[in-house]
Amino acid sequence: MQRFTDRRIIITGAGSGIGAATVARLLEEDGTVVACDVSESGLAATAAAAEEAGTGKRLTTKVLDVSSEAAVADVVDAAVADLGGLDVLVNAAAIQRCAHTHEHTLADWNDTLAVNLTGTFLMTRRALPALLDSGHGVVVNFTSTSASFAHPYMSAYAASKGGVLAFTHGLALEYAKQGLRAVNVQPGGVATALAMSTLDKMPEGYDIGLWGKQTPLLSQPDGSILGEPGAVAGVIAMVASDDGRFITGTEIRVDGGAHA
Repeated sequence: MQRFTDRRIIITGAGSGIGAATVARLLEEDGTVVACDVSESGLAATAAAAEEAGTGKRLTTKVLDVSSEAAVADVVDAAVADLGGLDVLVNAAAIQRCAHTHEHTLADWNDTLAVNLTGTFLMTRRALPALLDSGHGVVVNFTSTSASFAHPYMSAYAASKGGVLAFTHGLALEYAKQGLRAVNVQPGGVATALAMSTLDKMPEGYDIGLWGKQTPLLSQPDGSILGEPGAVAGVIAMVASDDGRFITGTEIRVDGGAHA
């Protein structure tokens, strides 16, 4: 499929996990991508994978801390200028801090919201004029299943994702008449570095039994329990392309049935 021919795309969190998988998928479908991440080494790996796949000529990488208003302005403006406009923004950048809520530090709370929620706002705000100019702009935000279902010991992360969910609904309604679509994708049970390290971040004395509802029902072809980032990237490709032209202001949960 070549659903992204002549489509100009910015993806954050592109140095690993679902963000990197989305870069690969949209490049494969002939998109032109600016990949952003705070990790220079992560971006190098994403670029190397694109070169190996033969799609590297349509990829540019930018080191970016999405919680920095000045940095976001510089990178988005430069990307839009280089691309000649913008059609799709995928806000995948995120961090996760875990603790008993009564022991959660204010610093970790603020850092989590700064990246996950404020970063999504800053990227979207700066990109909106170009997305609206395209006439068919799409914003894909990541809310995680924690936005709608209980995730213990992750109060800051869950609050940030709940904020993104509400922000995306408002965005969809506010700009629908101008042709913009805004959609939440809610991954769960996906084998990313962030997800795979969750239990390692758990506080002392945590109750593993509270995670019983987080297990996917579907197994993978190789027998593994967790899904692959590429499965989520495929959903994002559908939503961000014209195949998703009647989808906005809603959530698409990709969790292998964990919250069925």
